[in-house]
Amino acid sequence: MNKLCRSYFFLPLLFSAVFSARIKRDVAVTDPKQSCDSKVYCQGLLLDVVQKARLYNDSKTFVDMNQVNDEDVTLQNFDNLLAATNNNPTKEDIQNFVNENFNDNGELENWTPTDSNSNPEFLDRIKSKEVRQFAADVVQIWPTLGRKIVDSVFENPNRHSLIAVPNGFIIPGGRFREFYYWDTYWIIEGLIISDMMDTAKGMLQNFLSIVDKYGFIPNGGRVYYLNRSQPPLLTLMVGLLYDKTGDVAWILEIVDILDTELTYWVQNKTLDVTINQKTYKMAHYISDSVTPRPESYVEDVTTCSYFETEEQMEHCYQGLKSGAESGWDFSSRWFFDEDGGVKTNLTHIDTQRVIPVDLNSFLYAAFNRLSSFYKLTGNLKKSLKWKYYASAWKIAIHEVLYDEEDGIWYDFDTVLSKPRKMFFPSNFSPLWANAYNLNDREHYGRRAANYFKAMGIEQYRGGIPTSLDDNNEQWDLPNAWPPLQEIVILGLWNTGNRKAKDIAKKSAERWIEANMVGFQEQKAMFEKYDATRVGQYGGGGEYAVQTGFGWTNGVALNLINKFFTQKTPYVNNHIEE
Repeated sequence: MNKLCRSYFFLPLLFSAVFSARIKRDVAVTDPKQSCDSKVYCQGLLLDVVQKARLYNDSKTFVDMNQVNDEDVTLQNFDNLLAATNNNPTKEDIQNFVNENFNDNGELENWTPTDSNSNPEFLDRIKSKEVRQFAADVVQIWPTLGRKIVDSVFENPNRHSLIAVPNGFIIPGGRFREFYYWDTYWIIEGLIISDMMDTAKGMLQNFLSIVDKYGFIPNGGRVYYLNRSQPPLLTLMVGLLYDKTGDVAWILEIVDILDTELTYWVQNKTLDVTINQKTYKMAHYISDSVTPRPESYVEDVTTCSYFETEEQMEHCYQGLKSGAESGWDFSSRWFFDEDGGVKTNLTHIDTQRVIPVDLNSFLYAAFNRLSSFYKLTGNLKKSLKWKYYASAWKIAIHEVLYDEEDGIWYDFDTVLSKPRKMFFPSNFSPLWANAYNLNDREHYGRRAANYFKAMGIEQYRGGIPTSLDDNNEQWDLPNAWPPLQEIVILGLWNTGNRKAKDIAKKSAERWIEANMVGFQEQKAMFEKYDATRVGQYGGGGEYAVQTGFGWTNGVALNLINKFFTQKTPYVNNHIEE
């Protein structure tokens, strides 16, 4: 019996001992069925009436507005409107009410990071003059995305949906004017490459303050996101900065906060999966909230109106919020017909039933990294605890998600107890997270490379597509998303297999070419691209394509740093084995 299996036998006792006591922190949402407690931004008649009036093309516009008065005054003024109109206000009445009680005077001010650097060291090592100029242009975008929260938000927090954080930060761009959780991993990555360590640390301190207050990080920096999180990458973000600075004292200060966040995921986002008469604890995306998303209110009401019973509609709303928690909002990855197949209709979303490959890979990597942090600070008991978790998750990822026949990992359907055998870049995420037997790196790399080729992915010159299902959803064909490019490319490269490395190098070159073509033609970086048209931005989904763009910039800089500079070829050592 190997060491890994022996460790696993002690896990049930460990789980029981560690999580018998819940962490007590500020309650994010008093009624978990609701998006948050605000009767203006998250629930209630005012929100319902204003959003259904369709005053704005984007439902997010209203819930991002500031209240002129305190919430109780706003609600009283709304009651007065209903009384004056016999509970039947016209669209003009509602618009006048909003104009009188809300404004968009600005909760954020432009902020230039003090460590903004137009000529970071890595630029000098880029071999191609053309790529070097492009990278320099991307670095210059960071200051344009810098924001800081104004004093009025701190002074009157209940008049705003914005969650106040102390330090300046880099936003994704476009309609996304606040922080977003998993976007920030790739932003941090790009900032570190750009020698902007102070900005990166300030953003991480913002997140740590959020965890200290709520016990987790919400989807984004608005109160209406307090019903859900996003892929749990905070510990790995901290790891990126630590690898650059070696600041053990900082790790000692914050390690217990990282523990708090991962404990939240284990307590609230896991379930037991039984396969081959063995039971494994694994994670899924699930929001407790069963109401429409405030920022997409009418869209959600329309999507779920197909159902007749309240229970069915609530499950639909929960599926939408859980899909948003995944970061893949939305994708055929979460759609089901009665037989477990894909139904290309958002109404049939059922995110909760999926055990996602990427989520469990992220958690494995985070558990491992947290174990190394505790070891670094001398807390061997906590280090061992999280190492046990990592060991258990790696076993589960292999036993539940790995397909020996196809040589790749697949999402698992908990209702039908079978894999979802469809192509998604997330299938490669265990390679990125080192969540497999590293003694067989070359074997797993070869099998994954063969799968990549068998699925015909090399034909897409504009990037690795998010799926092979073209249904006008954002996280499907033909869209190619920056984080998924990095996960596949670096995952394949890490294996050391020649075929896998060839695919990784070619895919990196194609992605940078697509970014450069798009930048030359449009003078912008986009949140997503079209895998079938080199350099063209993607489409579909609930809103127009956005520019900026935080994670696109970070991924581009990272891939350029790994594949286009004069340095030792990249090997992923950021996650201990």
